[in-house]
Amino acid sequence: MKQIKIKSYAKLNLALNIVGKTSNLHKIESIVAFVSLHDEIFINKIKSKSHNISFFGKFSRNISNNNTVSKLLNILEKKELLKDTKFKISINKKIPMKAGLGGGSMNAANILKFFIKKKFFKISKKETEVISKNIGSDVILGINSGSSILSSKNEIKNFSNCKKFYTLIVKPNFGCSTKEIYSKVRKFNKPKMSHPKKKMFNLDYLKKMNNSLEPIAFSKYPKLRALKSSLENLSKPSFVRMTGSGSAMVAYFNSKQRCENAKKQFKRKYKNYWCISSKTI
Repeated sequence: MKQIKIKSYAKLNLALNIVGKTSNLHKIESIVAFVSLHDEIFINKIKSKSHNISFFGKFSRNISNNNTVSKLLNILEKKELLKDTKFKISINKKIPMKAGLGGGSMNAANILKFFIKKKFFKISKKETEVISKNIGSDVILGINSGSSILSSKNEIKNFSNCKKFYTLIVKPNFGCSTKEIYSKVRKFNKPKMSHPKKKMFNLDYLKKMNNSLEPIAFSKYPKLRALKSSLENLSKPSFVRMTGSGSAMVAYFNSKQRCENAKKQFKRKYKNYWCISSKTI
């Protein structure tokens, strides 16, 4: 087998609504899109007694040994799905961690998809969902990558040819712990996406929506509130919203030029914050 290269795209929550909780997991619904920003995954078959997982690139520091990729391989080993086949997996990390961009989750999702597509093993859709859930709640979104709506029943509906946005994605010099942000959720909202429709990707609808984790994140990190306010005043974005549990904030634009202008202004003002312009795909 030749070395395979896979692009693992970053995920954005255009809207996120928390509607309840079951035992230890929150029930969420979300409008999801992917952007051209991506990690690069390199996969090789190796003759070895164990898998070899490594990370390199801008955001490769401080990734724990108990990462999403090792979790996936451990599950597959326990289920004896890979037989005795071992892999060398190297990932160029271009997506920042603790940002709400689902970098690690999408890495696991894309590797699992690769194994299934290349027929290393055959598993049912249900089993794919169970494996995904055991790694992390976002992983299933990467299995069905593309514009999608996750309903509170935990069902995902995919949509094609949705409205595209030019986005300015910014991350302050700190991250948000998903566990910590969710642990402070005290109130639940009524479901708004029980009947997913393509029009939910339209600008008028998205403007009315929000990310119900924002108030919690803003309370813990007041700098995030200031960051959102600052982005709202750069080149007239259509709307600005935190993705996932933060700390990345995303400004959505209809025009590439406005997005690039906002990026220039942002870089002048926030020299030690990371930012990138990226289009939804």
